[in-house]
Amino acid sequence: MRVKRWLLLAPLLLTILLLQSYFWVPTYEKQATGNPARLVTYIEASSGDAKILNPILNADTASSGIVSLTFEGLLDLDENLNFRGRLATDWMISEKAYLFASPSNRLPDGAEITGTRVVERIRAALQDEAFAALADNVRSVTVLPPVSRTTTVSVQTQDADGNPTRRKVEVTFDVPERVAFSLHRVDQDFFQRLLPVIGDRYLENFPYERYLTFAEEVSPEIKAQVFAQLPELFPVAEHNPVIDFNLRKGVRFHDGHEFDAGDVKFTYDAIMNPGNLSPRTSDFEPIKAVEIIDAQTVRVVYKRLFSPAINAWTMGILPEHLLNAEAMQREMDDRGLSDAARKAFGMRDSQFNRSPIGSGRFRFVEWHSDEYIHLQRNDDYWEGPPEYQDYYMRIVPDLLTQEMEFRSGAVDYYGTQPHQVARYKEDDTYQSFSSLGFGYSYIGYNNRRPLFADPEVRRALGMAINVEDFLRYLLYGEGEHITGPYPPNTQWYDQTVEPLPYDPDAAQSLLETKGWRLNADGWLEKDGTVFEFNLITNSGNPIRKNIMTIAQNAWKKIGVKCNTQYFEWAVVQKDLVNTADFDAGVLGWSIGVDHELYKHLHSNQAGTQQF
Repeated sequence: MRVKRWLLLAPLLLTILLLQSYFWVPTYEKQATGNPARLVTYIEASSGDAKILNPILNADTASSGIVSLTFEGLLDLDENLNFRGRLATDWMISEKAYLFASPSNRLPDGAEITGTRVVERIRAALQDEAFAALADNVRSVTVLPPVSRTTTVSVQTQDADGNPTRRKVEVTFDVPERVAFSLHRVDQDFFQRLLPVIGDRYLENFPYERYLTFAEEVSPEIKAQVFAQLPELFPVAEHNPVIDFNLRKGVRFHDGHEFDAGDVKFTYDAIMNPGNLSPRTSDFEPIKAVEIIDAQTVRVVYKRLFSPAINAWTMGILPEHLLNAEAMQREMDDRGLSDAARKAFGMRDSQFNRSPIGSGRFRFVEWHSDEYIHLQRNDDYWEGPPEYQDYYMRIVPDLLTQEMEFRSGAVDYYGTQPHQVARYKEDDTYQSFSSLGFGYSYIGYNNRRPLFADPEVRRALGMAINVEDFLRYLLYGEGEHITGPYPPNTQWYDQTVEPLPYDPDAAQSLLETKGWRLNADGWLEKDGTVFEFNLITNSGNPIRKNIMTIAQNAWKKIGVKCNTQYFEWAVVQKDLVNTADFDAGVLGWSIGVDHELYKHLHSNQAGTQQF
C-alpha cells in the first residue's frame, strides 16, 4: 500500500520540483533584483580552460580571449576591419631600398658600372616625364661605400658515422658599393621600374664568389650550399620596408609602470628568443631591426617585403620590467630554484603566465583552474574604463550545459549550434548576431606516420567520405564545403580548385594500387598489417564527435579500420598534437583577417609547441 502511495505521489513531487526550479533559477530579468552588480558583470562560458596568459606564447582560443582583454597591441582593427591606433597613436610606412653596384654587368650604353655612375643615371632619369611616378616616390638616392660583413651559414653535412647533421660555416662577404634609396612608400616593383635605366640584366648573375672569403677550408659541396644561400643573405636588390610608430603617452601597465618604447623592443626580442618557443616567431622573423628612436618612438625595419607586417603589431605588448633578465633572476631567487632548474628556467616557466599584468581594458584578478578566470575593469585605461565592472570566463566543457546556463541567465553569451540557429532567431527573448564564419573543421593526418606518408593514400581516405553528409546532418545547411583554409568570399580563396569527389569505389581502387587488399574479415591489409589507425578529437564538441562517427562508418565501408578516441582539450593539444603523438584527428581552426598562414600551414612550423 505504501509503495502504491509513493508511486502516485512521485509524479506530483516531480512536478512541484520542476516548478520550484523554474521559479528559483535567476533569469536575466530577475538577476539584478537585490544584486545590481550583475548588470555590470559579463559572464562568458568556455569549453576549455586557458593554458598560458602571455601574448607571445598563447596558442589556444581560451587563452587568446583573456589575453586580448588584459594586454593591448600597438594597433588593432575597428568594426570595419581598418587599422586604428592603440598603444601607438599613429604610424608611418616607408621604405629603404638598396642596389649593388654590380661590376659584372654594364649599363645599357655599355658603360662600366660604379655606384656614382648608377646614381647619376637614375637622378637624370627621375627628371624625365616618363619616370614621373617613380620620381614622386623617391626621397633621395645616395652611394654607400663598400663594407665587410661576417656571418655564419648553416649547411647540411655528415658526422663521423655518416649520419646527416648540420654545421655552421663562417664567411666574410665584401659588400661592394651600394646605391641607397629612401622611398616615401613601399613599392614592390621598384627595381623593375628601374630596369630601363640600369639594364634588363642588371639584377642577374652577380659574381658572389669574387666577394666571399671562408674562415676555414671547406669541401666543394659545402661551398655550393653556401653560395646557394647568398642571394637571400646578400640580395643584389634589397627591399627594407620601415614602420615608424609614435607611441601613446601616459599609458600605464596595471601595476602603474609607464609603457614606453623599451617594452616594444623587449617584446620583439622575447619573441625571437628561441628558448621561449613563441608561436609568433614567423610573424616577426622578417624584421631586420627594432630601433628605439626615443621613449615614444619605435622604428621597425624589415629584411624584405612582408605583407602581414602591420597586422603583427596587433599582438599584446609585454611589460619589460616584469620579464627581463633581472626580473627572471628575482623570480628564481624568490622560488628558491636549484642550479639545474635555473638553467632550464625561461619565460614559459614564469608565474607571470598565471597572473599577467598588461595594459589592456581589464586587470587580472584570479584564476581557478578548470573553474573560472576573473578580470576587473581597468579604471585607468587610457580610453576610459569599460562599461562592465567584472568579466568572468567560466569553464563549461559541455555545450548542452552551456546552453542551459545561457537560458537561465548564468552566462551572457552562447554560440549556437547549427540546429539551434532557426529557433533562436525566432525567439525575441534573445539578441541574435550572425556573420560569416572564419572557422572550419577538418580531418588532419599525421604525415610522420608511415600509414599517411603517401598523399595518394590520404586522397583515397578523403574520397571515401561524403562531405555533404556533414553539411546536411550536422550543420543543418549552416556551412559549405571548402577546398582551402580561407573563407570563400575572400580574394585568397582559389575558386578553381575542385573538391575531392565522393567516390568510395575509386577510393578503394586507389588503395589497392598501393598494395592494400581486403582480408577475410573485410579489412584492408598489406604485408600482414591491417589498415588501422586511431582518430582523436576533444570531448564536449558534438559536431566533431559526429564527424568522427560519419568518417568512421565511411572508412569501414572500404575496409579501413578506424578507432575513435576522445580526450580533454588540454590533452589533445599539449600531449598529443604538439608532440605529434597521434595518428589522425578531427580538429578545427579559425583564421583572422590576415591572409598569411605561414605559421599555421608551412612545414617549417610543424615542430614542437607549434600547433
